[in-house]
Amino acid sequence: MKKQISLLLILFIATGYSFGQLEGLPSNPEPGKCYIRCVTPDVYETVEKRLVSRPAYKKLEVVPAVYKTVEERVMIKPASKKFVYVPAEFKTVTEEIKVEDSFNEISINPARLAASSQEIEVHPKLARWEYQSSIENCKSDDPRDCMVLCYVEYPAEHRTVNTQVLEKDASIIKHPKGGKTITIEKQELVSAARVDEIEIPAEYKSITKRVLVKDEEVREIKVPEEYKVETIDVLQDKGGVNVWEEIECSLTDYNVLPIFYELGSARLTGESRNVINDKLLKLMREKPLIHVEISSHTDSRGTNESNMALSQRRAESVVNYLVANGIRKNRLIAKGYGETRLKNRCKDGVTCSEEEHQQNRRTEFRVLSN
Repeated sequence: MKKQISLLLILFIATGYSFGQLEGLPSNPEPGKCYIRCVTPDVYETVEKRLVSRPAYKKLEVVPAVYKTVEERVMIKPASKKFVYVPAEFKTVTEEIKVEDSFNEISINPARLAASSQEIEVHPKLARWEYQSSIENCKSDDPRDCMVLCYVEYPAEHRTVNTQVLEKDASIIKHPKGGKTITIEKQELVSAARVDEIEIPAEYKSITKRVLVKDEEVREIKVPEEYKVETIDVLQDKGGVNVWEEIECSLTDYNVLPIFYELGSARLTGESRNVINDKLLKLMREKPLIHVEISSHTDSRGTNESNMALSQRRAESVVNYLVANGIRKNRLIAKGYGETRLKNRCKDGVTCSEEEHQQNRRTEFRVLSN
């Protein structure tokens, strides 16, 4: 692979082709140097967007009616006259007297909220030019025949946020209620006495009454709206610029990371993390535009399925460690190959030493063209 890249650069110089000027290649590259095509990433700013998660509404409360108690003197027998020989005649009647006023009882229908949602754009739509080429599979001596410039469009990303909407506000219903009356008997004069006139004074009775001072009423309480904050990405600087990064030619081939795992485990040891720091983390920090493939392999012992899953977990453990140390995840590819790429003869059914099996249990990395 590195010989092919170096050979291509020498061919471009020998033919006088100004590809370096057009694509950012150095005008006078040194023989034996290797360059990886990289694309500058888009730069985003994370911002917070404030959304109404619940609208404002009113809450109603009933304030009870207010009464006062009063004493009232009611005449139950009027004044009359009595005669010696012919007494006065009376008849008994009944009368209803209201002793308590009625009031309007208020029922409240509370406000009704409905679940809703709002779709927001968290990542804008973008499009950019991208080169698509396959130098390894190119059958032409001229690499330009295998390069295609495509305008690739990436759709916007949206997120649905749960909210509430006011479906029906609070209301009231009034129902007449209460009020009390009593029935009393009264005597009415039918005929006055004759002959001797005797004054008979009126008779009275005291009753207790509850008088309505203030009717029931409704007190309105305003419930303010509530908000929630969502985090979205806003494009600040559009990338997509092609640059060529000079690297060691050996990095384009698979390079062994001398790290070891516990039996059946994908957990990195402290010694393994130090190896990754020296061999790979430092390189990716010095070359912030390169992309790297992490591949992991197992020996032939165990089933194909378990070996494939184990090798994938081990490759991902290296990727996760690099991401935890500040490397963007889109710069990394984790691939587990299981026992599909053995380095020696130790396939299923072949007796091998532990040292021979160890050659197949390996993790490798290589720099990719972006």
